[in-house]
Amino acid sequence: MSTIRLTMAQALVRYLAAQRVELDGEEVPLFAGVWAIFGHGNVAGLGEALQQAGDSLPTWRAHNEQGMAHAAIAYAKAHFRRRMMAVSSSIGPGATNLVTAAALAHVNRLPLLLLPGDVFVSRAPDPVLQQLEAPQDGTLSVNDCLRPVSRYFDRIVHPAQLLTALPRALAVLTDPAQCGPATLALPQDVQTMAWDYPADWFRPRLWRIAAPPPEPDALERAARALAAARRPLIVAGGGVLYSAGGAAALRAFAERHGAPVAETQAGKSALSWDHPLQLGAIGVTGSPAANRLAERADLVLALGSRLQDFSTGSGQLFRQARLLSVNVNALDGIKADAVALSGDAALCLDALSARLDGWSADAGWSAEARALAEDWRAETARVTGQRQPHGLPCLPYEGEVIGAVQRHPGSERDDIVVCAAGTLPAELHKLWRAATPGGYHLEYGYSCMGYEIAGGLGVKMARPEREVIVMVGDGSYLMMNSELATSVMLDRKLIVVLLDNRGYGCINRLQQACGGAPFNNLLDDCRQGRHGAPRVDFAAHARALGAEAEHVADIAGLEAALVRARAAERSYLIVIDTDPARTTEAGGCWWEVAVPEVSERAEVRAARREYEERLRARA
Repeated sequence: MSTIRLTMAQALVRYLAAQRVELDGEEVPLFAGVWAIFGHGNVAGLGEALQQAGDSLPTWRAHNEQGMAHAAIAYAKAHFRRRMMAVSSSIGPGATNLVTAAALAHVNRLPLLLLPGDVFVSRAPDPVLQQLEAPQDGTLSVNDCLRPVSRYFDRIVHPAQLLTALPRALAVLTDPAQCGPATLALPQDVQTMAWDYPADWFRPRLWRIAAPPPEPDALERAARALAAARRPLIVAGGGVLYSAGGAAALRAFAERHGAPVAETQAGKSALSWDHPLQLGAIGVTGSPAANRLAERADLVLALGSRLQDFSTGSGQLFRQARLLSVNVNALDGIKADAVALSGDAALCLDALSARLDGWSADAGWSAEARALAEDWRAETARVTGQRQPHGLPCLPYEGEVIGAVQRHPGSERDDIVVCAAGTLPAELHKLWRAATPGGYHLEYGYSCMGYEIAGGLGVKMARPEREVIVMVGDGSYLMMNSELATSVMLDRKLIVVLLDNRGYGCINRLQQACGGAPFNNLLDDCRQGRHGAPRVDFAAHARALGAEAEHVADIAGLEAALVRARAAERSYLIVIDTDPARTTEAGGCWWEVAVPEVSERAEVRAARREYEERLRARA
């Protein structure tokens, strides 16, 4: 057997560079590169190997470990989980900075390969710089924090272990049901150890993303459930987008059987916003059209959704309906006592449709759905079409800003909007017009503040031909903005629209809705020193990071600035002041947030009574 003598780090890099996947009929590298911030624990071993690899496995440098992992996650999501990136960090704070990103990838079922450095296996220099000493367990390091947020975890304590650990990690990363983060902790002395690896192990390998077909008995049960329905509602989740051909299968099924479609945050863009059977967003941030029919449907067909509380109205929205759940993940499929059909969304829809020849929703139900959908599109146009004149006492709000962003010709088909947390996801879920699959990129499984700019960078790396619009609040921007500088460095232009409502406006409204007094959310309601709340010049800050930037006074100014931003050659940030109190009134449903049972505030006691009434109604 022919062998090649390499260090463990060199072998790892060579193996990753050899992996392939088919994308749009062409074989391409499975890994688009490795994000790395070098430090103690990865610079000498893995860093040397990556430098030698050059363009065969490009190394990308960021400014924050969490941010670079977010960029890698967004890259994979923009490729519908068919391509991915790896991330390498140093052993201490660099590794623990990855925990939030790993949790985000885990919740959202997105592939991410984490390669944190680790302490010495030999323990000769124990304890080393940044080492966490655990007196109860000598085998622990900070990387063990990544165990509960990884779908696969291993610590490589001998170079030969790569032969089993790497294929296992990649099997998880490419599995449609188990997909999520995989972590290989790399002790720094083992990274530099040499071993004779089989030469054949480095031959190019083509990975195929499986599309599990439905099991025949479960398919028959699901078809019978649908055949008995007269008022069906389809809820499209992220699994539709991750299924090859899922969006086309959804449209064909809806049209053939007259079934209206609503969409979760992850599933939005699976069906074009202007399709006659498109009801829009479902749930807490849902449209009145989708939520009204959800309350009256006799069957809800959930496609590739993990049925998060925002989609189900904390379990209240679908109480009258039988639930049929199509999902590649068996645990997701059985939630809420659903009739479960395990399999790929496109294959399951096509197989169901073939068994439902002649079946369709009641004509009156389909007609009502079309009418409600048309009414909601008209209301969306009205809300987003408003231009707040300069000089009025009230500031614009998110809905009006969204309208300005989308008024550019072709924007709904060509732009990709990126967002994650706060008020904006609710408004975008209702109001953004997504015409093509993937044009709506929201991280709302973990709703992680700070994802936006780093995520936008990952999307731009995946889709360089598209305009990537990052919409972010001032709170999220202040949490993590450094990858704006990375976007400039890498020549990956972003347009960032920053809505400044001077604090955490979304949580401030939730606090008051639960009877609480405004406290510690908006800057003016926070404990302050003698200089008062800061007035951050976000445009000046963005310019200091290398981007172009400006502050605009109103919606007309925003529209003009967007023209300049689209013509710019590098990342461009636009700041607009917004109202923290105003939101789109139409739509939405109850979301369970526990209210104190005892309080001195009359408002809290009133909110508690309403909360208990909601609980009784759900029981």
